[in-house]
Amino acid sequence: MFSGYATGAERTKTLKMKSVKIEGKKRSDLGKKATRQIRSEQEVPAVIYGGKETVHFSAPVMAFRTLVYTPEFQIAEIAVDGKSYRTIMKDIQFDVVTDELNHIDFLELVEDRKVIATLPLKFSGQSQGVKDGGRLELKLKSLHVRALPKDLREHIEVDLTNLQLHGNIRVLDVKADNMEILNSPRIPVASVVTTRALRQADTEAAAAGAPAKGAAKAAPAAAAAKAAPKK
Repeated sequence: MFSGYATGAERTKTLKMKSVKIEGKKRSDLGKKATRQIRSEQEVPAVIYGGKETVHFSAPVMAFRTLVYTPEFQIAEIAVDGKSYRTIMKDIQFDVVTDELNHIDFLELVEDRKVIATLPLKFSGQSQGVKDGGRLELKLKSLHVRALPKDLREHIEVDLTNLQLHGNIRVLDVKADNMEILNSPRIPVASVVTTRALRQADTEAAAAGAPAKGAAKAAPAAAAAKAAPKK
């Protein structure tokens, strides 16, 4: 069982969000012919929903690159016909043949309305289990959360320092201020497993009559259990 975890959110209450500015042109013709014409001009059709109005627009494909081709979570500040919309990206469609960007859906952020977002995990600290010879395995790269726009941040920090050999950090161990984590709580986020070299060292130690390194911490508990009086 993993304990002693503190998120970056608990240490740093306010994180400045990265944002991408996009200049778009409003679309009035939403037919297939008009959409094909837009794509032939190296522009991408897109839509903004979730606010007072649904806005169909297009923008040059290059305007979306720093937003689409990155693992980072960013805010998209979209300007269309003199109006500005603060949004997050919700869905992307690519051409099944050319893999070119085909369409993007954006959700407008409304101050008092919670949204569901996917936030990347940022791992920090060196695991004690790795120091003891284990291998770190990262199981998840991001978490799905529900939060108000003001509480969104670029990432959720996971401190690995107290993660022991054979230990796990699970979703339920992750704390994020003012956010509801939607992933199943028992899913591992990070684990430290035994390496081949450590198993070999344990085998050699056992053959020599010395306690195995991987089992050393379990030995006192086992001895105490054995010595306890039977009821």
